[in-house]
Amino acid sequence: MEIKKATLKDISTIQQLAQIIWPHAYYEIISKEQIKYMLNLMYSNISLTNQMQKGHQFVLAIDKNIALGFASYSVKNKEEPTTFLLHKIYVLPNISKKGIGSFLLTHVCNAGIKSGAIILELNVNKYNSAKHFYEKKGFTILKEEVIDIGNGYVMDDFVMRKIL
Repeated sequence: MEIKKATLKDISTIQQLAQIIWPHAYYEIISKEQIKYMLNLMYSNISLTNQMQKGHQFVLAIDKNIALGFASYSVKNKEEPTTFLLHKIYVLPNISKKGIGSFLLTHVCNAGIKSGAIILELNVNKYNSAKHFYEKKGFTILKEEVIDIGNGYVMDDFVMRKIL
């Protein structure tokens, strides 16, 4: 397995993965309508292009030329250059629990360390089982956060943090 840095040419691959992963990851947590809304909000061509242009580094986990998952991360902001944010990490549902999420997370942690980061933060839905994955990887809950994303929807999250 390898990590491939994603570019604008990989947007369709990221979109295809998200269309498969999101309904499986969130079907018990949020409505189908909210999943559809959020996919359009976060994974449209314009949105992904903007994310990449704003410094979000996307990477793909590739095995035998097949994309199995992806992650994106960036520096938190100019005022906190030693804090990295993990924006996204998703793996195809039929191969979850095979170490691919850990592989992606390790890559993100190493990229952060190489860039001088000492903290990695992320948001995770309060009811998402991924919270347990992050806890096993050394993340702790920093705070709770409710984010209005429009159209009457919110993200009800934990902000989690890990010292690198």
